[in-house]
Amino acid sequence: MASYSSSLVRDECLEVVDNQHLTSSISILSLHAPYFASVLRAGQFLEIRTSDSFIPLLRRPFSIHRVVGEYIEIMVKVFGIGSRQLYHARKGDRFQTLAPLGNTFSYERDDFDVALLVSGGIGVAPMPMLEEALRARGKVVYNFVGARTAEEVITRYLSNVFVATDDGSLGYKGNVVALLSEHLEQFRGARIRVFGCGSNRMLDALCKLCNARHLDCEVSLESMMGCGIGICYGCPIRVRNANGHVRTELLCQYGSVVDARTIVFDDI
Repeated sequence: MASYSSSLVRDECLEVVDNQHLTSSISILSLHAPYFASVLRAGQFLEIRTSDSFIPLLRRPFSIHRVVGEYIEIMVKVFGIGSRQLYHARKGDRFQTLAPLGNTFSYERDDFDVALLVSGGIGVAPMPMLEEALRARGKVVYNFVGARTAEEVITRYLSNVFVATDDGSLGYKGNVVALLSEHLEQFRGARIRVFGCGSNRMLDALCKLCNARHLDCEVSLESMMGCGIGICYGCPIRVRNANGHVRTELLCQYGSVVDARTIVFDDI
């Protein structure tokens, strides 16, 4: 995971240029953001204030879906008041936005040739930007995408896609980690690195699989990061060092991309 300079962080008011509804609860929000588009990197996130009122009080974190010229895209799934406000945002609406935040995926490393991108549900959000960064560096990319049903499978701007659904309505019947496990044999002998994003339950299973198979893996964690800069202390995680010592870190400062060998999921 690569760190990024906090000196690049700005708080800007961004204008909505498009809001494409993919499903009844998921949309792609496009924002005009020339500066952010020039500095954001795959794996980083931003914090949006969804209302001028105190409801909700805190900002909401979103990973970067894509950067297109002077525009950035985020994937919004309705979970509560803040995300619902963004889902229903209209062209011309403006939102105060803090970025770039967090570290990046390790797409610039030279110790792997094949990247396996594993996403569960809304965890697919950062994968198009990550795939683009990996391909620009000559990596071979495969995507493993999981969702509850076929209707919730989102594979836009992804290639070499394997799909798993909980109910079997599309692709493999079961979870995406089980799907990955069944395909690992075809990558035997390759220098691979696994990148994951999804629910903490899914990422826990992914980390356990990769650690057991001695596969390099890093995951982008979900958390209610209310400020994104370490002030609210709302995103504690536990990590383990090489000696086995466990300590507490703030995800917004330490991550949100974390090595699979260090994260402790017991309390997340």
